[in-house]
Amino acid sequence: MRLFFAIIAAAFTFCLTSAQAKELVTPTGEVVLTISGNIGQAGPDGTAQFDMEMLQALPQRSFETSTIWTEGKASFVGVPLSVLMKRVGAEGSAIRATAINDYAVEIPADSISAQDPIVAYEMDGAAMSRRQKGPLWIVYPYDSDTKYQTEVIYSRSIWQLDRLEIVK
Repeated sequence: MRLFFAIIAAAFTFCLTSAQAKELVTPTGEVVLTISGNIGQAGPDGTAQFDMEMLQALPQRSFETSTIWTEGKASFVGVPLSVLMKRVGAEGSAIRATAINDYAVEIPADSISAQDPIVAYEMDGAAMSRRQKGPLWIVYPYDSDTKYQTEVIYSRSIWQLDRLEIVK
């Protein structure tokens, strides 16, 4: 009988730990990104909020590319947008990305690959200030493929990003 209760207790603990692992942590630093809309993982206000430390704890991708907004090549580090969408349980056909100044673009969900674009939080080894298009910037590896060198992709490369909304 003790073995039975030990097994039940272990199973309960495992389930509780698994459920807690999926819950979003409350940011302790300044919130730099808020995700809303059709998401499965949200806080009490219905949004998922991230501080810089939380973003940096997620799987990251880095690459070097030139951009039409910077001189020469720059190296970028950030979280693949697909990772963020999976983390919050996003379900929708589009993502509305909005900047600090309320400039917004819509990114079709089916245009996002497992690796690209990234929500960059670092350029050339340092955090990006607002003046440097930060603190967050949606960046594609423009030099890697001509499909990333179009007006549509450039328009989706929103800097000073602070909000994502999963729509449709």
